[in-house]
Amino acid sequence: MINLLLINGPNLNLLGQREPSIYGVQTLEAIEAELHKKAEKQGIKLETFQSNSEGALVDRLQKAISKVDAIMINAGAYTHTSVALRDALLSSEIPYVELHLSNTFARESFRHKSLLADRAVGVISGFGPMSYQLAFDGIIAFLMHQERK
Repeated sequence: MINLLLINGPNLNLLGQREPSIYGVQTLEAIEAELHKKAEKQGIKLETFQSNSEGALVDRLQKAISKVDAIMINAGAYTHTSVALRDALLSSEIPYVELHLSNTFARESFRHKSLLADRAVGVISGFGPMSYQLAFDGIIAFLMHQERK
């Protein structure tokens, strides 16, 4: 059985009410519920975790070592600032997909730089809540391809 971990960073708990013109009206709970249904249909175990705290995110990534096959991460603003999250992802040696609801390149210039992207399996951004579905499909395809090698 494939084990996936979805990590959501700061302010994503406010989806549905925070800047809906950028992030949409769907809540994080609704996005996660859709992913859980999809995972269940495919026989995949999906764990989700959200925190506004950088340290809690690092702790959860460390806890995933040797227990998770892949990670989907929407690190929010920490994407652009957190060397600690980058180090935790790299130390885990778990493949990951970086994802974003908005197209970060169509926004403020400080959002154009990701500290996570260069080591990610892939990056999905700009598709709103569908970014989560695309990240899920992408990381599963990656894992299946790895198994065939």
